[in-house]
Amino acid sequence: MKTPVLFIVIPCYNEQEALPITAKRLTELTDDMLARGIIDPASRIVLVDDGSRDATWQVISDLHAADGRFEGVKLAHNAGHMNALWAGMTLSAERCDCVITIDADLQDDVNAMYGFLEEYGKGADVVAGVRASREKDTFFKRTTAQGFYKLMNKLGVEMVYNHADYRLLSKRALQALLSFGEVNMFLRGMVPMLGFKTAQVTYARGERVAGESKYPLKKMVAFAMEGITSLSNKPIRYVLLVGALCVLLGVVMAVYVIASLVRGHTVAGWASIMMSIWLLGGVQLMALGLIGEYIGKIYMETKRRPKFILEEHLK
Repeated sequence: MKTPVLFIVIPCYNEQEALPITAKRLTELTDDMLARGIIDPASRIVLVDDGSRDATWQVISDLHAADGRFEGVKLAHNAGHMNALWAGMTLSAERCDCVITIDADLQDDVNAMYGFLEEYGKGADVVAGVRASREKDTFFKRTTAQGFYKLMNKLGVEMVYNHADYRLLSKRALQALLSFGEVNMFLRGMVPMLGFKTAQVTYARGERVAGESKYPLKKMVAFAMEGITSLSNKPIRYVLLVGALCVLLGVVMAVYVIASLVRGHTVAGWASIMMSIWLLGGVQLMALGLIGEYIGKIYMETKRRPKFILEEHLK
């Protein structure tokens, strides 16, 4: 098997503080890989500026000017983490043998890439980076993350446990993934749908090298909702089930009301009626909100808007 041309794709949003450290680590890594003959000299590091508001693009431009291994991709506006990844992979697909995606904060151990390439050499088209543990997470984050993976599994979505977007894709796996046409993307659930031979490499997740997290609680909740509604229609079926249960509860309440009338205790039914109103009203609002979420996704899909708009490409 020939030495692969590796493209490392890194989405960047307001990462001016982290990028110099990230670039130094990746330069040392690729230097060692080249010295060992693990990757081809045509390999590149693709930095995707996802509409940053700070000096991220200037840092990327300086890195490109100093070292041709660094490519810069500037999106015209903030398209989101998934779309920034998609942009980098799209622009790399025809020139690489395999691609590795990793976040700019380098919480994911770059040395795991040696294991990625080893598994790729054994014939794996997809290699997922899996966290060895979540001991460094807060109790809240650890509990909610584990609950999310279990929920997705219950909804029939195939996902790799404790895996984010740190992965290797072979050229054919990448091209197959890029053939997916949906606008609402959740890569952690889409990649397993490819069906190609998959391997896993575990690693210890570290601390962010610099800057602040780009995923506060609000974004994490939105990300979870995106994953659930993009890959499964079971929540709507569950709404139907809840509706059926409410109908049964209504029948029970009707029997209770009739019994109260017969006994002459109609005033006593006021509390149960109020409870029924609040219960049914809450269920209806939740059902409408969930259905609206799906309708909104259909709306976005029918527009067929581009996933990203390229402003500049330094290569």
